[in-house]
Amino acid sequence: MRIFVAVFCCLFLATSLHGQKKKREPLTEAQMEKIAEAGIDPNARVGLYTQFLNEHADALKALSVRAKTEARASKLSDALEDFTTLQDELSDNIDLFADRKADIRKSLKLLTEASPRWQGILRALMGEAGYDVARKEAIESGEDLAGEAQRLLQEQTDYFKQHPDEMGQDRWEPK
Repeated sequence: MRIFVAVFCCLFLATSLHGQKKKREPLTEAQMEKIAEAGIDPNARVGLYTQFLNEHADALKALSVRAKTEARASKLSDALEDFTTLQDELSDNIDLFADRKADIRKSLKLLTEASPRWQGILRALMGEAGYDVARKEAIESGEDLAGEAQRLLQEQTDYFKQHPDEMGQDRWEPK
């Protein structure tokens, strides 16, 4: 009886694990190491995410000119999901640094300059059944990120005009 229960439990676990989808990682090992090395340096992290998003946007653009096949649609869908994930991660980082009142104006300027190009690449992709949903999600995420970056850049510009002694800080500290 114990053997039967043990075999049943093993089979149950094996089938449930098989059904789980492996989570995609949008960054390479080298890119993840660079992010880890940047640590809590706000401008370095935002700058790296912007750089990686530029690279992903270039890959999307390259995929978009290939012949329309099912494999291309699948690759575009995966690339768009990765792009959206990276935009969302960057947005989370920006929220964290904004809460700390970290001076990230330098990297926000680069981000606000890059965002329209990304949106242009995403909008230039003609929607196809294989990746249309992923494309729409990437566009929405990009619009949210661009709006957040522009808003925060203006807020920080105003804030640091009023508090020049806090310019360049990584986080706000009570005095």
